[in-house]
Amino acid sequence: MTAPVLAAAAVSGALAIVGEERGPRTLVYVCKPLTTLLVLGLAAAAAGADPRYRALIVVGLAASLAGDVFLMLPRDRFVHGLASFLLAHLVYGLAFARAPTGPGDAALLLGLLLVAAGIVRALWAGLGRLRGPVLLYVAAIIGMAWLACVRWRTGAGPGAPLAATGALCFVLSDALLALDRFRRRIPYGRAWVLASYYLAQVLIALSVAGTARAALPGAP
Repeated sequence: MTAPVLAAAAVSGALAIVGEERGPRTLVYVCKPLTTLLVLGLAAAAAGADPRYRALIVVGLAASLAGDVFLMLPRDRFVHGLASFLLAHLVYGLAFARAPTGPGDAALLLGLLLVAAGIVRALWAGLGRLRGPVLLYVAAIIGMAWLACVRWRTGAGPGAPLAATGALCFVLSDALLALDRFRRRIPYGRAWVLASYYLAQVLIALSVAGTARAALPGAP
């Protein structure tokens, strides 16, 4: 079942990218939410998954689906989309949460924060009234990515590398989106944003399969 859903998501995602770059806009309205919905189904149907982890990932994907809809509307709903993805990152962070075990985890967090600080500095002049919400959002996505990487480093099972890679792809996607919107247009920026975004969501969804209850915090 996984392969056909992945293939359908790949085709739908490619059509959404074509719609963003070349039109018609109808492709975006249909295929952008459809792709995330297919990825959500992939996570929801994963066999051998820990129920808590799966539920949190599904909620995160549902929040992402709402964000997709807000960001594709003709009227600017950027703040609504930002809030939806903020919720998604908070829920993903709950799914990935594990206690850090050493100085390497602190160094990783510092590295992620330095990257985030550089991006925020590049955006700062163009953010205007969005400075507060964007800072909150950046904190959430960096925290989510860090927790995913800690989970991988502490050996949380075969899905952990997928989740960590997906989380980092999400950081890349959002950085490209922010730079394209608030700094300067990136050539084929929408294509790069959506491609890295869908890769992130697919990897996070695939991390659900095979998760074991014993690999999660508080498990018996």
